[in-house]
Amino acid sequence: MADMPRKNHEPDVSVIIGAYDAMPYLVRCLESVEAQTIGADRMEIVAIDDGSTDGTGEYLEDFAARTAVPVRVVRQENSGGPSGPRNRGLALARGRYVFFLDADDYFGEEALERMVAMGDRAGTDVVLGKIVGVNRGAAKSMWKETVERADLYSSNIKFTLSAQKLFRRDLLVRLGMSFDEKLKTGEDALFTMEAYLRGNGVSVVADYTCYYLVGREDRNQMTKKGGYQRRFDSARALMGLIAEYVPPGPRRDALMIRPFVITLLPQFGPGLVKQKPAVHDRKMALAAPLMKAYWTPGVSRGLKVNERLRLMCVAEGRLDLLLDIAAFLRDKKEPEVLHRDGRVLLAYPHFGDGAPLPDQAYEVTVTEWAGGRRIEPPRTRPRVSFARRAVRKARRTLLSALRAPRAHRV
Repeated sequence: MADMPRKNHEPDVSVIIGAYDAMPYLVRCLESVEAQTIGADRMEIVAIDDGSTDGTGEYLEDFAARTAVPVRVVRQENSGGPSGPRNRGLALARGRYVFFLDADDYFGEEALERMVAMGDRAGTDVVLGKIVGVNRGAAKSMWKETVERADLYSSNIKFTLSAQKLFRRDLLVRLGMSFDEKLKTGEDALFTMEAYLRGNGVSVVADYTCYYLVGREDRNQMTKKGGYQRRFDSARALMGLIAEYVPPGPRRDALMIRPFVITLLPQFGPGLVKQKPAVHDRKMALAAPLMKAYWTPGVSRGLKVNERLRLMCVAEGRLDLLLDIAAFLRDKKEPEVLHRDGRVLLAYPHFGDGAPLPDQAYEVTVTEWAGGRRIEPPRTRPRVSFARRAVRKARRTLLSALRAPRAHRV
């Protein structure tokens, strides 16, 4: 698709910044917007001060007064989370695209220019720009190559559902999309997955670092706050959204892996061992309806062995087995690698002892690591070995020679 003409002097992109007690990180954040190569005339900033008490609101107003970038600043009482400010900013945005920039983070200088160009060229509704972490980790698997149209089901874009994306505003307005203000964590995953599922494609800009995800030294980040109840609320919402728009089958299973592994599974990690029995019981009760509704053999086979085993224990209500596996992981033990009947198995606790987990639960079905080495699942269609191919080739050569006229035989 060619570049879309702007209407009524609308900017190409509205940068929406929700800020709460964001100093001094906000300084670099705003400087990175001002430095964008796309130019001040092609963008705007919509900044929402969410009841800050550290001078964030005053700094936003001072910045707005001196920058060439059009800026609107809204100051409001604290809303208790990022969804309210983002929704307020979205309602005020005028750009063809919107980008939700966290006040702690900052752009690479060419970020908006590259992402807007990609969205216009590919005609897609969501553009992912490469993200790297600063003093914190960041997902890496989806940045292997630049892609004009990524496949949601086979690619790893489903594992990056944060709000730091370029969204075509027309899509959000047309569908009436907004961030769920009732969710206190995972609201961005719900919003982004809906845009993936209902929009006209997703692009990936992987050859340039567009976004720097900053870990705050004061650790005052919403992603680090909240109890486990919020994680189950997030998993429930995301699983329900996927089920609403994708019918049962391999494609739904491929997407369900994300909430199972990223949101639900950490609640049953090594730390479970030291938690109180009341917490164990509550977590198992919260997970039970999710396992019943969405756990399938297809999801199971898409997981690593230790992931599958823990979730199977949850599905079977076997807290005793789950705690043994969690302790094994806590102690950083390595499972024995077994080869049986063309399968590769990892002997985690209770393998082969008559427990209700079948041997196939221990089978390697995706690439993983054990004992410091890479473990690959057997191929579903075994390739003909080199020796067998050589025998077949020799046999064909011999038959050809026997059939040839005698004068031509060697």
